[in-house]
Amino acid sequence: MNAYIIENFGSIDGITLTERPVPTPGPNQVLIKVKAVSIARRDIYILNQVYPLPPKQGIIPLSDGVGEVISTGAQVTRFKTGDRVAGNYFANWRDGQIDMDIIDQLGCTLDGMLAEYVILNEDWLVRIPANLSWQEAATLPCAALTAWSALTGPKPVLAGDTVLTIGSGGVAVFAIQFAKMMGARIIALTSKDSKFEALHNLGADEVINYTTHADWHQQVKELTGGSGVSRVIETGGIDTFEQSVKSAGFGAEITLVSSAGVLNNSTVLLKSVLAPLFVKMISIRPIFVGSRLSFEAMNRAIEVFVIKPVIDKIYTFKQVKEAFHYVAAGEQLGKVIIVLNE
Repeated sequence: MNAYIIENFGSIDGITLTERPVPTPGPNQVLIKVKAVSIARRDIYILNQVYPLPPKQGIIPLSDGVGEVISTGAQVTRFKTGDRVAGNYFANWRDGQIDMDIIDQLGCTLDGMLAEYVILNEDWLVRIPANLSWQEAATLPCAALTAWSALTGPKPVLAGDTVLTIGSGGVAVFAIQFAKMMGARIIALTSKDSKFEALHNLGADEVINYTTHADWHQQVKELTGGSGVSRVIETGGIDTFEQSVKSAGFGAEITLVSSAGVLNNSTVLLKSVLAPLFVKMISIRPIFVGSRLSFEAMNRAIEVFVIKPVIDKIYTFKQVKEAFHYVAAGEQLGKVIIVLNE
C-alpha cells in the first residue's frame, strides 16, 4: 500500500510517499480502507515543529480521515466489515477530563490517516453520520469537534445567545453552523468582503470585515446594543484576543481555540485585558478538540439537523503537497480534502 510520512520536519517537501505492506489487525484492531482525509491547521504546525506535542519521527500525518472497515480482529465487538468510520483525534480519550496519560494524537504521536490502509484500535473509532459523503465526513474529527466542544462545554450556548466567530477556517465555519442549529445569533468576522455572502448563507446574522474596521469590537458592541456577545470562539490568537475581550458581554465566555501567540505574550496581554476580565466576569476556557463520546454526540446532531460540512477544495492522493501548500496559505472557506480509494 501507499502511505505518506513526514521524513523531514520544517518543510512541506519533507512529506514523502512510501510503500508498505497492508497491515493485519490484531485482536482489538480494525483494518480500514481510507476513503478521504482533510488537513487541519494543526497539521501545518506539526510539520513546522511549532506544535505543543512533539511528533514522532517518520509519522504518517493527519488526524482527520474516514474509511470503510475491511476486516477486524477476533475480539472486536464495536464494528464489523463494511462500517463507515472515522478516527478520534485523541485516540484514547473516551470521556471526562483529558489527562497526560491519554494525550496521544493521530498524526502526531500515533500514525495518522494519510495512507491507503490504516490499523486502529476499535476504541479509537466512531461511526460517521449516515447523511454525509466520505469527503464531508472527513472534515469532522478536528475542526467540527473543536467547534462543537466550544459551544457545548460546561456552559453550553443557548437559544438567544450571541456568538462571535473569527475567520472562515474549518472551526469558525462549523461554529456558525452549530450555533445557528442551537438558536444563537451569530456575528462573524472575516478579512474579505467576498466571503460575506457565504458566511451569511451558513447562518451568520452579521458579518464584519476586520481589516476595514480595525477596531472591530466597536462594531460588535453596536450590533449588540452595547451589551457585547455571550460567547467568543477565539481562533485568532494574539492578534484578536484583546478585542475579543472588549467584544464580550457581562458573564461571557471566551473559548480559546488557538493559543498561537497568546501564551508567549501573556504578560503584555494581561496588562491590557485583566481589568475588563474581572469587571465583566468573563471566563476564558481553553479547549483541545474533544472526547470520543462528544464526537459521537456531535455526529447524532449532524444527522438530526442535516448539517452539511463546507468543503473548499478537493485534491487527489497524488496532490498531497499542493493541498498542504493551499492550507498553509490560509485562504480557504471551510475544509480542504484529499480523496483516496474511490
